[in-house]
Amino acid sequence: MMNALTTRLATAEDAPALVALVNSAFRGDSSKAGWTTEADLLDGQRTDLEAVTEMISAPGHVILVHVPDHDLVACVHLKKTDEDCYLGMLTVLPTAQSSGLGRRMLEAGERWAIDHWASRSMQMTVVVQRVELIAWYERHGYTRTGQRKPFPYGDERFGLPRRPDLAFEVLSKPLVASERDRR
Repeated sequence: MMNALTTRLATAEDAPALVALVNSAFRGDSSKAGWTTEADLLDGQRTDLEAVTEMISAPGHVILVHVPDHDLVACVHLKKTDEDCYLGMLTVLPTAQSSGLGRRMLEAGERWAIDHWASRSMQMTVVVQRVELIAWYERHGYTRTGQRKPFPYGDERFGLPRRPDLAFEVLSKPLVASERDRR
């Protein structure tokens, strides 16, 4: 069994490295070094310094980061929503993908939501056309809710769509506290 993944909360000082990591993993040629990319669906940025800085400082938001050997290689954003939690921006450096790090970051995010917010479920949105990514989340216990949300066309902060039919699929997973937490 692998040791628990070491994560910490992102700070404002991490924001520039987070922006670079997220944009490199989701968009452009650098993202094609990994198994999952949005480069064929969207151009432009995935996020920017203002958005990441806001996520880091906003109440009810955290970004967990994995920083082995002083280099930020993975992150996940969590947002408290009543008794639930929203998970987004799960990112692994493209050259470190397929190593199990994404799964471990996903588990770290779920654990954090249970331990710190007593979250009962996790929700997320995934671009509908990212069938391989949706299948990956389904293998990790997430199910399609049947809900869809519109893509924010016209807002370049979220990228430049390469097709007119983008939308987000809502996925959900119940979170179960460990035996230790139930006692």
